[in-house]
Amino acid sequence: MYLLEDFSVLQLSIMLITIVCSYIIFGMVGFGTALIASPVLLNFLPLSQIIPLLALLDMFAAISNVIKDGKKADFSELKFLIPLMFVGSFLGFILLMRVNASYALLAFGIFTLLYAIYSLSGFKPQKKLEKKFVFPFGLSGGFLGAMFGSGGFLYAIYLNGRIETPEKIRVTQTTLIGCSTVFRVILFTTAGVYFSDNLLSLALLFIPSMLIGAFIGKRITLKLSKQQFLKIINFIVLLSGISIIVKYALTV
Repeated sequence: MYLLEDFSVLQLSIMLITIVCSYIIFGMVGFGTALIASPVLLNFLPLSQIIPLLALLDMFAAISNVIKDGKKADFSELKFLIPLMFVGSFLGFILLMRVNASYALLAFGIFTLLYAIYSLSGFKPQKKLEKKFVFPFGLSGGFLGAMFGSGGFLYAIYLNGRIETPEKIRVTQTTLIGCSTVFRVILFTTAGVYFSDNLLSLALLFIPSMLIGAFIGKRITLKLSKQQFLKIINFIVLLSGISIIVKYALTV
């Protein structure tokens, strides 16, 4: 377990800037913090600490959105997605707590790489998904959320294939992510992960950066379109995934 005193001012500054940038993305699309923040944070913290830390920050970031817009969500979809998400999250949590750290690093690198390739492909469902697809998307979204901190893109694929109104999709996605993070925090708390002043100190240190990033993300105005901006981010994620895999290869 790392202490705050173990980090230099430069290292803490890099981590704080990373949190701001990752939550700018969260403020824009409602997920993706782990995919942006984890490759950088892995230089300072193990994955087994990063995922619970970001889950805690995600919960605080999402809960205000749920309180504000939760009533507008599509509950006909959520009543099926949430139970499946809980099951998948529990399975991902068990694996995260038991898997060898080096294998978890490799799996995260591969996951990040595949996510970036999917995002850059621009794939979107061309027709309405059948209701039966709730099972694989709900379970795998929960599993990847607990294991790697980001199953939100799977929920986005499913909801885009089920709901026609963009605003309805956004609100339903935000509500689902809010429920997911609360459940993950409960699991990590039960396992005693948060019973450490060090991890909680890092969380408290990162909260202002999280709030700043989420605020900017919601109000950001760029010369680039949202699609162009996200392509740049996904290209960075692609390089991050490659670097993680290379890092694993050099350590085995």
